[in-house]
Amino acid sequence: MDRVCSKLRNLDAYPKINEDFYSRTFSGGVITLVSSFLILLLFFSELRLYLHTVTETKLVVDTSRGESLHINFDVTFPAVPCSLLSLDAMDISGEQHLDIRHNIFKKRIDSHGNEIEVRKDGIGAPKIEKPLQRHGGRLEQNEKYCGSCYGAEMSDDDCCNSCEEVREAYRKKGWGMTNPDLIDQCTREGFVQKVKDEEGEGCNIHGSLEVSKVAGNFHFATGKSFHQNVHLHELLTFEKDIYNISHKINKLAFGHYFPGVVNPLDGVQWVQETPNGIYQYFIKVVPTIYTDIRGRTIQSNQFSVTEHYKSFELGRLQSPAGVYFFYDLSPIKVTVTEGHAPFLHFVTYLCAIIGGIFTVAGIVDSFIYHGKRAVKKKIEIGKYR
Repeated sequence: MDRVCSKLRNLDAYPKINEDFYSRTFSGGVITLVSSFLILLLFFSELRLYLHTVTETKLVVDTSRGESLHINFDVTFPAVPCSLLSLDAMDISGEQHLDIRHNIFKKRIDSHGNEIEVRKDGIGAPKIEKPLQRHGGRLEQNEKYCGSCYGAEMSDDDCCNSCEEVREAYRKKGWGMTNPDLIDQCTREGFVQKVKDEEGEGCNIHGSLEVSKVAGNFHFATGKSFHQNVHLHELLTFEKDIYNISHKINKLAFGHYFPGVVNPLDGVQWVQETPNGIYQYFIKVVPTIYTDIRGRTIQSNQFSVTEHYKSFELGRLQSPAGVYFFYDLSPIKVTVTEGHAPFLHFVTYLCAIIGGIFTVAGIVDSFIYHGKRAVKKKIEIGKYR
């Protein structure tokens, strides 16, 4: 046992010195205080970094299929009335959504950007108790109403009982409804008066879209859509010769919010200087998976954007004045993962801090101590000469 203890003593890398041989100095005390302060400072700094979450970002190939793309938007058009503003979406697979209204909300605003109080139903022209029938006569007692489509019927059984149904029948024919005053349903519902009441107003349109995860576009344009995949101006009696598509994008996001995401179009405003044109945003969408410290996952997207304005002369426009968002999907997916630094790394850093500062402090102390002794020795030699 004694031999084992003796061998262990020989392995001691920290030989002890008798306290009688210690020499404590003023400079050593100052260096000890400074080094202790630095150790505490770096310790708490390292502890804060250890407790704080760090994010790790990786790029992987996106192999997902059959998913949908969720688009949230909030756009304000200060010079386009809500009745003349429509939202369409289409993609390269051929899927089309024309004049979208589901989950879409419009707010009328005045020239100063203030929201106009929504008026109650019933404004406009008085309702006609006996609306026009398809056969041309008025509705008789106990007779089922079947409104005229004004020449746009696809078959003998078609009925148009509202202004919107007449407009839809015209859209299927590819016709423009240029004189709503002559449409009995529109007159009865006060449609003409509604458009006239909104003259000089703007519109805030916000909501969300759920589209297929393929390249496509959605756009806000004046007029209404038709099945030919183009816009025709069915409200020519109310529209002006100049279409002011000045707009402000309050919000545009592809997917849900996650910490650290930056949507480059939020708050962007553009003012039209030349009449008649389309403003185009070309967007590259990057799928992103965010995993927080608790393991919860958020499927979302980031995007970059470039812009272009195309002006054209009135009467030569292939598409109506409006704002178009063309988006394409990146084949690369970004994964962002929150986490803590490993505990062993934290211990390693602490050892490096303590050992490093003590070593450097020992070198400085030794340099000062031996320097002072050398100077003192030279002074003493000088005196005896």
